[in-house]
Amino acid sequence: MSTSSPSPRRVAIVGATGAVGREMVDVLHRRSFPVAELGLFASERSAGRTVETPFGEKTLVAFDVEKVKGYDIVLLAVSGDFAKEHAPAIAAGGALVIDNSSAFRYDDNVPLVVPEINAHAMGDAKLVANPNCTTAIAVVALGPLHKAFGLKRVIVSTYQATSGAGAEGMAELEEQTRNQLDGKPVVNSVFRHPIPFNLIPQIDAFQENGYTKEEMKVTWETRKILEIPDLPVSCTAVRIPTYRAHSEAITVETLSPVTPDAARAVLADAPGVVVKDVPADGVYPMPLNATGQFDVEVGRIRTSLIFGDHGLDLFVCGDQLLKGAALNAVQIAELSL
Repeated sequence: MSTSSPSPRRVAIVGATGAVGREMVDVLHRRSFPVAELGLFASERSAGRTVETPFGEKTLVAFDVEKVKGYDIVLLAVSGDFAKEHAPAIAAGGALVIDNSSAFRYDDNVPLVVPEINAHAMGDAKLVANPNCTTAIAVVALGPLHKAFGLKRVIVSTYQATSGAGAEGMAELEEQTRNQLDGKPVVNSVFRHPIPFNLIPQIDAFQENGYTKEEMKVTWETRKILEIPDLPVSCTAVRIPTYRAHSEAITVETLSPVTPDAARAVLADAPGVVVKDVPADGVYPMPLNATGQFDVEVGRIRTSLIFGDHGLDLFVCGDQLLKGAALNAVQIAELSL
């Protein structure tokens, strides 16, 4: 095995002005990714503006598919429609394209990758899908449990931060919380209902089966990543008035007997996981602590009262702008080094 340093790569970020795009820049720097050149692409409206980055001052460039084709790695932080229109052409030009949207996640010919869990699925693909933020956080914990004990069914309830709706979501939380405290009208535009001091049990549009698309993404993507196409997965997704980091209460039924201590031992050795599980001392996963962290926190691990010695209840927190988006994309890029 070679010990030489990987050769630097020319990296482009398309959608560089959004919350995920900005995080991608920071993650590349924090993980010392070998960047030979960094190109930041945005809309015509933002083109020409300069931004400070850990790689120095950069000028935003208007997106042009031919210009982007010249890069080795292209990170897409754009809409699904935009990705569908342009990602295949960029990949055909030779770049490794890592798409953060839902455009290709359910395409059998496009790998859906969480590197800690299914790095092998990437193969020599030039177009790779990044999973939904909620799914990515969940499977980092579910993958090791499945490998050790087998998963029979999974039930998830999510508590998702406003940044899951982008910078606009965080801004609405802050502005409308101030308005509510000041006795001013609370007006919602990003979310379907006012978010201050509220919980909204709807993320994305409702489907014919009564679940939202966000909830079904967790089902579809967990099955694909864990390579269990018939795994029963049920999710209820809830938007909550926090800035960052999604939380998830997860119940699993396992194929083999499992104890909380055995699960803690497995998770303590799992990459990308940190066990925070001393409830008597107030040590358990929380969004406040998970914010800005690469690892997913797992705690409140206990025997399920429903499934007994074949079941667990646990609580998971992860920064959805990092493990749920930018970090996972950069980790996929690292697989190509």
